[in-house]
This record gives sequence, C-alpha cells and structure tokens, in this order.
Amino acid sequence: MTRRALAVLATLALLLALPIATVSATSNGRTALKGSTPSWANAKNYKSAARATDGVDFRVYLDWRNQAGAAATARAVSDPKSASYGQYLTPAQFRQQFAPSQDQVVAVKSWLKSQGFTIVYTPSNSKYIAAEGTVAQAAAAFKTSFGLYKVNGQLLRSQETALTVPTAIAASVEGVLGLDQSAELVTFNNIVDKKTAARPSAGFRNAPPLSTYFGEFASPYAYPAGFTDSTGFAQPQWTVKGYTPDQVKGAYGIDPSLDGAGQTVAIIDPFASPTILQDVNQWSINRGLPTMTGSQFSQVVPPGTYKRATNGRWNPPGAYTEETLDVEAVHGMAPAARIVFVGTPTFGQAIDSLMNHVIDKGLAQIVSNSYGFPTELLPPGYIKPYNDMFIQAAAEGIGVYFSTGDFGDETSVLGFATVNWPASSPWVTSVGGTALAVGASNNRLFETGWGTSSYSCNTTTDVCTRQGWTSGAGGGYSVLFPRPWYQDGVVSNPGRGVPDIGALADPQTGYLVGQTQTFPEGVSYDEYRIGGTSLSTPIMAGLMALADQLAGHPYGFANPAFYANAGEFTDILSIKTAVARRNFVNGVDATAGTADFLRTFDDYSGSPTQHTGPGWDDVTGLGSPNQVFNP
Repeated sequence: MTRRALAVLATLALLLALPIATVSATSNGRTALKGSTPSWANAKNYKSAARATDGVDFRVYLDWRNQAGAAATARAVSDPKSASYGQYLTPAQFRQQFAPSQDQVVAVKSWLKSQGFTIVYTPSNSKYIAAEGTVAQAAAAFKTSFGLYKVNGQLLRSQETALTVPTAIAASVEGVLGLDQSAELVTFNNIVDKKTAARPSAGFRNAPPLSTYFGEFASPYAYPAGFTDSTGFAQPQWTVKGYTPDQVKGAYGIDPSLDGAGQTVAIIDPFASPTILQDVNQWSINRGLPTMTGSQFSQVVPPGTYKRATNGRWNPPGAYTEETLDVEAVHGMAPAARIVFVGTPTFGQAIDSLMNHVIDKGLAQIVSNSYGFPTELLPPGYIKPYNDMFIQAAAEGIGVYFSTGDFGDETSVLGFATVNWPASSPWVTSVGGTALAVGASNNRLFETGWGTSSYSCNTTTDVCTRQGWTSGAGGGYSVLFPRPWYQDGVVSNPGRGVPDIGALADPQTGYLVGQTQTFPEGVSYDEYRIGGTSLSTPIMAGLMALADQLAGHPYGFANPAFYANAGEFTDILSIKTAVARRNFVNGVDATAGTADFLRTFDDYSGSPTQHTGPGWDDVTGLGSPNQVFNP
C-alpha cells in the first residue's frame, strides 16, 4: 500500500472514530463536512468542469439519535452471551428510540427547499432526505464547484472541495450521497467461466468436455510446477458443467428435509430481468425443485428511487446475470423460502436507499448482497450511513450478507492491498470463496481456497504456459474498523478481519444457472456455469434460511454466534492443485474453434497478502458449512 493511500485511509479511520465525524466549523455561519470529497477527485484526474445544467440526485443523511445506544442494542441482541440475545426490536421500536427527530428533518428539508431543490422522499426512519436539482444549484447550496474526473476508465462527477452546510443543521448531517458519483465504482462480484468479456446476456455456453461431478473425466495435461496431485488425481480433471443444488447441499451435509419454509430472503441488485420468473422456474424443473409463484417471489422498487438515466456503464441486460445467479442460488438452497428482489432502474446512485428500505420496512430476515466497492478508500459520508443501516439491521434481527469481491486483496487491480466495502463493516457477515470438488455421490472430495492463475495449453504438445493470475476471493483487514469483539482470540490483526465464512465461489467449480439469452440464432433459455463471491453469498443466505427454519427463530446478525461456534464450519486448508477446461473462442459454439486452459486452485501469486490455512484465514474465514448451522 502506498504512503498516500495509508495516509488517506488513516484520516478516514480518525474521522469515523469521532463523535461528530464529518463536520468542522468555518466562517460565515457554515460548517464543512470533512472528507466529503472523494480522493479520486484530484488534479491528476481532472478533465473539465461539470455542466451546470446537469441534474443531480442526492440524499442528505442524518445521524442516529444516541448512536452509542443503537450500537449497544445491536450488540446485545446479537451476542449469545447477552441476556438480551434474540430480543430484537421491531422497525417501529428502533425508529422510536433512535431515528432523527422531526425537528432535525424539518430543518434540513427547509434548507434544501430554500436552495431550490425538490424534495423527493424521506423514509419512515428519517435516515435521509432525498432531493434533486441541478449541478448549479448544488454548487451554490454547498459552496463548492463540480468537475469531471477520469477514474478507472469512467468520467465521473465530483465536488472539487469539501461540502459545507449551514452550521444550524450541521450537527444533524453525517454525509451526502449522490453529489459525487463514487457509487458508479461499485462492482458485481460474479465471474462467468469464459475467456472473452462478452456479457452472458448476449449469449454464452460452456464448451465440453464437461464432467457431471468432479473427477469424471481426466484431461491429457500435467499439473503446473508447484501444483500437485495431492487430491488423488494423477492429472488435472476436466471442469464440471456446474454444480446443482443437490450437489452443493450434499457436499455441505445439509439436511434435505429443510426447505426454508416460512423464511424470507431479500436480494439487492440493479434493474430486474424481464424473464427472471420463467427462467427460475425452468431451471427449477430441470433440477427437480418446486417452481416459484408470484406469492413466493416479488420484485420491489422502493419509493423515492431515482429514475434519472444512470451512468452508461450500467447496462440492464448485463445485470440480468447477477439477479439470475442470486435468485437461483437462494432458491436452490431454500426452495420454499420467500424471495424479495429489491431493485432500481438506476442502481449506481441508489443502492444505499435500497438497503435502507429493506431494513426500515423489515422486508426480510436475511439480505444477500453480491456487490461492493473494491476498496475502503471512500469518503466518510459513504461509509457511516451504510454502517448505521447495518446497526439498525442487527438491532432488528436482520442478517446482512456481503460478498468480499473477486480479485483477492486487490493488489493486482489497485496496486495495494485493501478489503472491499461494505464487506468490511463489523455489522455484516462477509462471505469469501472456495474451490469445491463434489464427487459422484454428492460428497465433498476436497475444498480449498479460491485463488486462480491461468495456463494456456497447446493441444498438440499438451504443454501449458502460464498467462498470469486471474481472480480469487477477496479478504484481508480493514483500516477503518478495529477488530470487533467477536473476532477476539480468533483474528490476530488489530483490524476487522474479512471474510467471516466461505462457500463455493471458484467459477472452475461453479454453479449451473439457467437464463434467457440472445444467441446468434435467436433468443432462448440455456444453462451455463458461473462463480464468484456473488455465488458464495446467496448460497450462504439460502443456507441461513434453513438454519432459521430449524431454530424456529432468525439468527439475525450471526457473526457472534458463528465465532462462538466455529466447529459448525469445516476449516478450509491449502490444497495446491489445478483443473482443465475448454472454451469456445466465440463464447457460444465451436465454429471459431476452441482453446484449452489449466486453472489453479489455492493460488495467491497475484494476491500476496492472502493465504488459506488452519483456523480463520483471510480467504475463507472460519470455513465453509458442514451442516445446517445449529449450535
């Protein structure tokens, strides 16, 4: 990590630790919101001034009343050692005790209106006031200017200096989301098992040979140097075509009599696939699972969600893969559970409001999130509002699960090691990833950490040449949050350790999903293999629905219970091995030829701060399930 990155992150940590973390007095009756300008909004990245007439959608977030009391309540109801364990608050009770006062809300609304903004929405917990206007209005109201900056190949808008607000309302304001476009840096944590970058919604098929279980077909290739046959296979095996729910549940020792009846899982994703229900039902029929009806599956767009055109990077068809994966993973694990899909037509600027809606309305007891920022290097105004929501969720007995990302410690992408946000929040369960080998009897042959390098194979000589590191489960240590109490004695680093648990993620041993796609010959339903921590997270969300069913009550924020009962998980150890796979060059058929590859397991050559080993580790956490959680 660079000195500059360390300095910025240390500053963020300090700001988050202060009672009023984001404000400082200035002259003329104004107060600056410290850290409200993202680090990427700098002279090096600056391209031009933002257009004054462009529209802006934003939310002014307010602090909880008695912030310390809210956190103490969340801990007490989540800690099995507490006398208040399981005595969750209702959303109404939480609002009564901790929501910002109406006087605070009225004062902020009045100021926004006086600046010419249109008030769009305020949720029932009064956590934020959503407003819209123009860049010119925002510049005048917050006493700043706006520029366009080139960031990760995108042209994003940001304020050029810290936002300021009238001192009279400053003590209530903890952040403003949406004036800058940091939200557009969110990434999906799924990886489709293919060579090209074409979106699966444009059509994708896996190339044979494809095994129905691990070890069915052996390849002609030798293991790469440093990777062995310690699993009992003399040569790398051809990849599976994608595991089914029965295979995953068999490998994890899941009681087949549990189906998640009476439980509700919310999934937060962008947009909404127009074919999701028919796709899930066709996929379910093919797996021998019950289909879903409208009463079991619903799609919700929260009130006040902005409908202004989103950043061009967000392509709805490209996002349909994520919803398909998440819904089919949850339904596969808990086929009788109710699923609520919470989406938005814009996504990038709205994910925080989606989360708040689920928690404030108590829509579900479990929330699955397969996205995240690839770093904690964000303004405090992005961090604290989210973390406040997670505290409310814990207090209400809602378990929030986040994927840890698909590029290890991010060194190969960003040049320094960092964990993903919001997976690094101490109030969520972060889910890492494994490579899982499931045998002919749906048994776990072996399981190790997901970290992958690619080797291109010559089909004439059978010689495979290393191309480089490709992907792996995210993990590491937060520089914003200290190690939480439930990790004491387990995690040695002083920072919050990520992940908490792990499950199947490696796309080489991935999950079989079904989706309507556009192929050269037309639009049709087809099935393909997919992976990523976008897979491990909904798998764990579905399995926790089974755990709640078995227990007869929700576990809510389950981390304290997980760490107190580590024996409920299989400790994932290092196994250096590899698998072979074949790709269609054009992604759909053999007309343009095929290409063979080896992909390694438990490989962190591109993620140097990670390893898989005995006990908790920063790839798989405590480990993967060995039964339905039932301490």
